[in-house]
Amino acid sequence: MQKVRIFRPAKNAMQSGRGNAKQWLVEFEPAAKEIDPLMGWVGSRDTRNQLRLRFATKDEAIAYAEREGLDFSVYDELARRPLRPKSYAENFRFDKVL
Repeated sequence: MQKVRIFRPAKNAMQSGRGNAKQWLVEFEPAAKEIDPLMGWVGSRDTRNQLRLRFATKDEAIAYAEREGLDFSVYDELARRPLRPKSYAENFRFDKVL
């Protein structure tokens, strides 16, 4: 039985927006790697580890995994810390601890 992860990806560290983190992903767990006897390269015959399916909601992703008979685990996203508003003048406070 193929095992999959259902999760919501983290925000891209290079940009401030959360546009790519709105959808839920279904990602297959990587299969065992094999060593090619001729060249010595490490690889796998399973092409499912290259597949990432996108769904609008977590329920759709779970329904897909159940319909396909996949063993799945759901990783809920962590709660974000609220942003504390700061002013530019706080950079120059005399009691600021470094």
